[in-house]
Amino acid sequence: MLFTDFSLDKRLLDSLKHMGISEPTEIQQQALPIALAGKDLMASSKTGSGKTLAFLLPALQRVISTRALSKKDPRVLILLPTRELAQQVYGQLRLLVANTQYKAISILGGENFNDQAKSLSRDPHFIVATPGRIADHLQQRHLYLNGLELLVLDEADRMLDLGFAPQLKAINDAADHKRRQTLMFSATLDHDDINDIAATLLKTPSHVAIGASHAEHKDIVQRIFLVDHLDHKQALLQHILKHEQHKQVIIFTATRSDTDRLAKLLSAEGLETAALSGDLSQSARNQIMDKFSRGQQKILVTTDVASRGLDLLNVSLVINFDMPKFAEEYVHRIGRTGRAGAKGDAISLVGPKDWDSFKKVQVFLRKNFDFSTIAGLEAKFKGLRDNPKASSANAKSADTNTGNAKRVASKKPKVAPKRDKRFATGIDIGDAPMRRKAKPAKIIETDDSIVSDEE
Repeated sequence: MLFTDFSLDKRLLDSLKHMGISEPTEIQQQALPIALAGKDLMASSKTGSGKTLAFLLPALQRVISTRALSKKDPRVLILLPTRELAQQVYGQLRLLVANTQYKAISILGGENFNDQAKSLSRDPHFIVATPGRIADHLQQRHLYLNGLELLVLDEADRMLDLGFAPQLKAINDAADHKRRQTLMFSATLDHDDINDIAATLLKTPSHVAIGASHAEHKDIVQRIFLVDHLDHKQALLQHILKHEQHKQVIIFTATRSDTDRLAKLLSAEGLETAALSGDLSQSARNQIMDKFSRGQQKILVTTDVASRGLDLLNVSLVINFDMPKFAEEYVHRIGRTGRAGAKGDAISLVGPKDWDSFKKVQVFLRKNFDFSTIAGLEAKFKGLRDNPKASSANAKSADTNTGNAKRVASKKPKVAPKRDKRFATGIDIGDAPMRRKAKPAKIIETDDSIVSDEE
């Protein structure tokens, strides 16, 4: 199948040819006919599958081939969870609209609010944005969505994880009309929160799922190293970076402080390293990503800010210095390598604090990993056992449910022995003497008289 089979506008086909793209991927083959027909869509596919074009091409085709519902309101709004992912999508959109008369802008958190308001006043046709900032502009009445024709939500699961559900509902209410089409892309469709938000935003959507979310990436070699403690982790990391040859490397950490600390440590070792975290200004983040994408930095140390959507073709190694909190995030992290048919490596350093997260990853991927070692850096840590108390309790509960309840019930309950409550002697306790009550006198009857036994 070719893109010419979808009856796309010639300008779009020329742009694809200029970008060196000739054949649609599997997600594009299945999503494009539905989206081009104007139907709502819920779709999921693994990272690097080409889903960005699966919503950009229908968006452009709709704008080119149909009359606008409103002259001032934006026609297409594309929402993404992070600024880095939004910038990447915006970059692809600009390539596609380059030879058309249509205007596209990006509205991202961390950028100048007043400058964005001016850009919105120029009536753009396409807006690529993060949901929080768009909700702010809606509240300030810098834009209206009454004439919005297409709403796209990319990485919808990630947006919900970041707490953007209220903003998504506000955006939906601002553009709530029958002629609006909605396309939702998510890492998984088997998620209660996704289904709940989809029921609010979409109208009888079609579903497309390419590959299970736990499917193994064939182009990525995954290795797991056990570690004893933080110093051991750092020693392994430094050995891998010095003795293995890779083009570019992304190292994922759990916290911003670890990101900065590791970047300084590796820079001191003479390795060209940059640190990226969510607390940086947008201009600083843009500068870091621009240098890394141009190859000016070999190593990028980051939190999960860079785990989704970024298309960095020269990244040949991903290292999980800390295991991710959510098993699904592991798939997105390692998906930063092995893109566009290239081979990639993924290494995870698992210590006692990472063990529970590692076990969740194994369950999610339905795979038991073998552990790799490096001579001289072997770990004494071999993993954690399950809680024996919990296992014992579960076993006892299982036994009860499988018939032992009858045996337990058949036993006669033990009866506590009766306690003799009579006092033998009086015992003084503190200032309160304990005394027996005097016995009442017995009455003895005789023929002559009635006397007591005390006489």
